[in-house]
Amino acid sequence: MGDKITLSVIKADVGSIAGHHMPHPDQLAAATKILAEAKQKDIIVDFYVTHVGDDIQLIMTHRKGVDHPDIHGLAWEAFKSATKVAKELKLYAAGQDLLSEAFSGNVRGMGPGVAELEMEEREAEPVITFHADKTEPGAFNMPIYRIFADPFNTAGLVIDPKMHDGFMFEVYDVFEGRSVLMKTPEESYDVLALIGTPGRYIVRRVYRKSDNLLAAVVSVERLNLTAGRYVGKDDPVAIVRAQHGLPAVGEVLEPFSFPHLVAGWMRGSHHGPLMPVPMRYAKVTRFDGPPRVIALGWNISKGRLIGPVDLFDDVAFDETRRLAEMIAEYMRRHGPFMPHRLGPEEMEYTTLPSVLEKLKDRFVKTEEVKVVKKHSDLLSH
Repeated sequence: MGDKITLSVIKADVGSIAGHHMPHPDQLAAATKILAEAKQKDIIVDFYVTHVGDDIQLIMTHRKGVDHPDIHGLAWEAFKSATKVAKELKLYAAGQDLLSEAFSGNVRGMGPGVAELEMEEREAEPVITFHADKTEPGAFNMPIYRIFADPFNTAGLVIDPKMHDGFMFEVYDVFEGRSVLMKTPEESYDVLALIGTPGRYIVRRVYRKSDNLLAAVVSVERLNLTAGRYVGKDDPVAIVRAQHGLPAVGEVLEPFSFPHLVAGWMRGSHHGPLMPVPMRYAKVTRFDGPPRVIALGWNISKGRLIGPVDLFDDVAFDETRRLAEMIAEYMRRHGPFMPHRLGPEEMEYTTLPSVLEKLKDRFVKTEEVKVVKKHSDLLSH
C-alpha cells in the first residue's frame, strides 16, 4: 500500500452492565489485549479502544487498505473476546451485534458498524472520529451536509479557494443497496431531497470536488435490515478529515451545537435529540438515552494516533446539552404517540406486526352511517 495509511473504526455492542448502559471495564481490557498483541505483530500500526453507551469502539491504523480480512478478523476476535467476558459476568445482551458464529473475511453484514478511510498523510493530518449511540447512520446526514455544503456553517466554502468548488456526496440507499454520487453546490437541493429521509438515504462518503480527496466516511450498516429482526439500533461511527483545504475542526464540530432529532433511543423506536457529550458522559440512562455522540480529535503521524482530544468536553456545548434535555423532556411527554414513537414503516421489527396479526380478524369494513348508528345505540343504553 506504499505510504498510505488506513484509519478503521469498527464498533459493536457485545454486552453491557445494567441493561443497555455501558460495557464492563473487563470487556474493554479484553479487546485492548487483542489489539495490543496485533500491534506487536505489526498487523496494525496503532489503536485506541473506548466506548459510547453500550458500544465498544475499536479505532485502528494500518497499511492494509479498507475491507482487509486481517483487520476485520482482528476486530471480530476482539469482539468475541469481549463477548466471552460478557457471558462470564452475565452481562445484558452478550454478543448482541454479532449476527454470526463464524467470521467470513469481512464484518460488514455480520453486525458491527464500520467506517474506514484510506489516506496519504498530509503534512499535518487532523482527523475527528464521531461515535454515536442509540441512533441510526442517518443521524449524521444533517451534520455532514452542514459541514461540507452549508456556507452558513462552514465559512471556508466561501473564503477558502481550496473548498470553493464544493464537495461530492455519495448517498447510499440502504433498502436497495445502491449509491449515487451528487455534486454540491449544484445539486444541493437534490441531495437534501434524498438525505432528508435519513432512515433510507445515508451520506456514506464525501469527496473534495477539486481533486477527489476522500474527506469523510460514515458507517451505513442497518442492523434490522441485516438480521431481519430488531437486535438493537445501529449506533453509527464516522470519520472526518479537517483543515488544509477541508473544513476547520471548529466547522466540523459546529453542526453538533444543534441537538437535532434522530431515530433510535429506547428500543430503537423513538425520536430524540442527539446530545454531544464528553467521554465521561458516554453512557445512556434516561429511557436508555437520550441518543448521544462523542467526538475524538486526532493527528495521525506515520500511522500513529496522536490523541485523542475529547472535543465535546467543553462548556461551549453546555447550552446544547441543556437544550437536548429540554427536547428530551418534551418528546417523552408524548409517550407511545408519534412523533416520539417512530412511524409504522420503522416499527416493522418491533411488536407492532404481532399486534396487527392478533387483531387482523377483528378489523371490519364499516360504512360511516352504520358506525354512527351503532354509537347512537350504545349511547341510548
